[in-house]
Formats: sequence, structure tokens, C-alpha cells
Amino acid sequence: MAQSIRRRPQVGTLEGELHPVLERVFAARGITTADQLTHGLDRLLPPAGFAGLASAAALLADSLENREKILIVGDFDADGATSIAVGINLLRAMGATDVDYLVPNRFEYGYGLTPEIVELARQRTPDLIITVDNGISSLEGVARARELGIRTLVTDHHLPGRELPAADVIVNPNQPGCDFPSKSLAGVGVIFYVLSALRRELRERGWFERADIEPPSLAAVLDLVALGTVADVVPLDRNNRVLVQQGLLRIRAGQTRPGIAALLKIAGRPLHRVVASDLSFAVAPRLNAAGRLDDMSVGIACLLAESETEADHYAAQLDTLNRDRQQIERGMQEQAATALASLDIGDENLPNSICLYQPGWHQGVVGILASRIKDRWHRPVIAFADGEDGSLKGSARSIPGLHIRDVLDRVASSEPGLVSKFGGHAMAAGLSLPQAHFERFAIALEAVVSEWIDEVELEAVVESDGELGGDEMQLALAQELRYAAPWGQHFPEPVFDGVFHLVHQRIVGDKHLKLVLSPDGAPDRLLDAIAFNVDTDAWPNPGAERVEVAYRLDCNYYRGEERLQLMVEVLKLA
Repeated sequence: MAQSIRRRPQVGTLEGELHPVLERVFAARGITTADQLTHGLDRLLPPAGFAGLASAAALLADSLENREKILIVGDFDADGATSIAVGINLLRAMGATDVDYLVPNRFEYGYGLTPEIVELARQRTPDLIITVDNGISSLEGVARARELGIRTLVTDHHLPGRELPAADVIVNPNQPGCDFPSKSLAGVGVIFYVLSALRRELRERGWFERADIEPPSLAAVLDLVALGTVADVVPLDRNNRVLVQQGLLRIRAGQTRPGIAALLKIAGRPLHRVVASDLSFAVAPRLNAAGRLDDMSVGIACLLAESETEADHYAAQLDTLNRDRQQIERGMQEQAATALASLDIGDENLPNSICLYQPGWHQGVVGILASRIKDRWHRPVIAFADGEDGSLKGSARSIPGLHIRDVLDRVASSEPGLVSKFGGHAMAAGLSLPQAHFERFAIALEAVVSEWIDEVELEAVVESDGELGGDEMQLALAQELRYAAPWGQHFPEPVFDGVFHLVHQRIVGDKHLKLVLSPDGAPDRLLDAIAFNVDTDAWPNPGAERVEVAYRLDCNYYRGEERLQLMVEVLKLA
């Protein structure tokens, strides 16, 4: 689908001593004072108003003092894996004598603390179950745990349904009555706050002195918190930017755990250059591959590894799984393209939503498939795979302006029984339904999306921070931009646009376009550029002389040397 370029409103510049381009970039993202760009740990939001936090700390402190068995039940993605690793590390460091974890195999048990998972957990005879990155929708599972006399602490960040589980304590910034200002914490951020509160509680009780334990440094797990936060694509409000920035600083300083270092190494990302996008595109996919294709316990083992040798072993397994995932995904993308072609979907007659299902599609990969199709067509997409007993399991991905979890709620409430269960966030969700309901569901989804979405939101737009002068396109500015902030969801990396002379073009790696461009106002300046995954029917274009480009300034690091390169987001004839 053709993308258009829209320049962000120029709302003035941030007063300070930054490069003028940085000042206007930050101003366009709502930064009004230099103080808002400080990301020290002292800028973290205090826990005031965080519902359930004090009760969770008391519950956990009692459990430690009574030397109870604690079992952490996590989600099977990177946020869940990092949440488990944070919980295991800090609870053990605080003196927990028997703490372990359990991750449901997505293909056998599905998502969340189900009654079946509680039965599996029961075999380990826990006194307390802690959910991380799940549990807010686990009404039946929590009820079963209560029947068995197992206490439950639910820590989650997903949006709750109309009814909350009857857990002993719930900590979720999005639950009713929670006044914590940041609603955008990832699951790993929630458990970080819970264990911060536990450390305070244990200090007040004199626990560390009695147990002869040095209170652990919370900063030691910030590499995990940064990874989970970035991987889950939650909005990077200031609080999340603090968490991510502090984790990145530790990684760059070499103060990261062996597992994260091993994953960065196998992806070819030097520690000293790591930014948020490296966590997004190099580490998270390899970690997620375990949960998508096999069992997330391999990923968790990598994060918990205590030696470089052990971490390298697990990282190699994860890299292999990720390659397998990529191969499966390519096949599914080809099948999806064939299915879409049979529907005669084009730019002019796109529906407002896309639902896809093919027998044999992989449950663990449909989420990525939905994301790819969403990016291609700029429509909310739900891709389904076969579940058990004639059911389908779907992964939904949405576009800005459409809250997909609320859409599913409306579909489910308007046609009771159509959807078996669902849950998620604004931009991503999961659901299951009987296979016989697929066609009805697709119709109902299209009706709700068509009612809720504005036409302007269906236009694929790349927002630009304006034009750069030829003298501004420098490696030094690219380096400043790279490290100026943790860029991510709702705090996007700067994109610029302009018209260029097309000096040279060639395809590399099957479908990537290497370019040499010359700025319209500086014809003697030659700039390297690359556009990934181009339409090879349209490019290279021998007749193209001038092109309009939206791009990011990038520092291309090769054999220890950095060079300026433009990363092309939009390429079209001028």
C-alpha cells in the first residue's frame, strides 16, 4: 500500500544547548523543558497510588519469613520471560529459599493461569503463585488455586475485563481504582515495582539484618526491565524511558547478564553501541522464538545463565529457533499473499479489516504474520491457526486509532458465544473461537471496525520531522540522534524527508535496494542509503532521476568504522 509523508507540526523548539534539529524533534514529541530529558533513576515515578502494591509487598514478605514455596507463572513471550527472570533473581537475592517458575506451553495449555496450569503447578506444591505478565483475565484459574488452598498474587498490565479474578492481591496499573500515573508499564515493569516495594517492606521489618543478607541492588535487573519493556512495544512514556535508558546504560557499560550479552553477540550487535532498536530487532525475536516454536524455558534459561559458556549455549539454540521461525513465516506469508490475491484486494478496494486462516498455519507465528500484513496494508489484521477440538486461535494486530481489545469486546458482547475468549491491549490481542464461527466473526469484526474507525486513520502515513539541510546530514548528528533518547512506541525515532537526485540503485539480498542519493540542494554531496523489502516489480527503476524520500539518519557500523547511511522508510518518484 502506498505510503504518504506528513510532516509533524512545528511547535517551536526546546530551549537548551542541544543541536537545533534535536530541539525541534523533542519539541514535536511534547518535550518542553530540558529537565524532561533527564532519565536518572531519581526520575522514576514514586509508587504512590499504585493499587495493591503495599499488600503485595506484605504478602511476599510474609511468604519469605515463613519460608514458603513460591511459584512464578509467566507468559510465553519476551515480556513474560524477562518478568520471570527479574522475579527469580530478586526474590532469591532477598532470601527466598524455594522459588521456581512455570511457563505454560502455548500449544498445550494456552495463555494465562488456566485451571489446567494450576493443576500442573499443584504438582510442585506451591504455597503462593505469582503471575507475571498475565492473570488479570484468569478468573477460573485463580478460583481453582483458591479451592486448592494456594494463594495467588496477580501482577499484570493487560486491560481487565468486566470481572476481576478473586486473587489474594492484584497489582495492575490498569485495574479500576489504581491511581498510578503511568498506565503503560510492561509486565516486567509491574513486577519491578512490586519487588521494589518488597525490598522496602523487608527493610522495615529488619529482615535483611536477621537473615544476614545484603539488600540487593534493583539496578542490577534493569537490563531485563529494558529488554521486556522494549520487546512488548508498550508506549515509552517518561517512566518507561527512564527504565529503558537505565537498562541500556548498564548494557553499554558491560554490566549486563551473560544471557543478554550472548544474544547481542550472536546478532552481531556490539554492547557499547546498543540502543532500544537493537533490543527490538535483534534480541527480542530470538527470545520470542522459543515461546513461538518450542518452550520459553529455553529463553528463560538463557536469561538466568550465570556463565558466558552456558549463555552462549542457550543463545545458539534460540538463534536456531529464530531461523526456523523465519522460514515458517516466509511460507505463511506466501500463503497469505495467495489468499489475499484471490480476494482481489487492492489499494482501491481494501476492506477495513482483514481476517485470515489457513489450515496448518503455526500457532506461534500467526502474530508475526498479522503484524506483517498490517504493515503492508495498514489495516487491523487477525490471523488464525488451528487450536484444539475444532477451535481457532487468533492473533490480532491493530493500527493507531483503533483499540483492538475494545473492538473484540464489542464483537463478543454484540454476539454472545461467537468468541470463546479474548484479551490484550490497544495494538495487539489474542482470541479463540470455534472454527465454524470464522466467517461470522470476520463479518462482525468488519462491522465494528467500520463503525469505529475514521477514514483518515486508514491512510498509511509516515510522519516526518521535516527536511534537513545538506550540511545537517552528518555522521555527528546521526550519532547524537542515536543516543539522544530511548526511541520507541509513542516516542518515535526521528524521520526526515526531502527530494534527492538518484545517482545509483541496485538490489542486494533479493529485495533490498542500495542507493546513492544526492540532496536536491547539494548536488555534489553523495549519500549512501538503503531501502528494505522493496517492491522488486517497481525497483530498480531505470527511469527514476529524482525521488522523494522519508528516511532516518543511521550510523552504519562495519569492521569497527561508522559511516553515515540513510535508512529509507518511503521511496517514491518526485
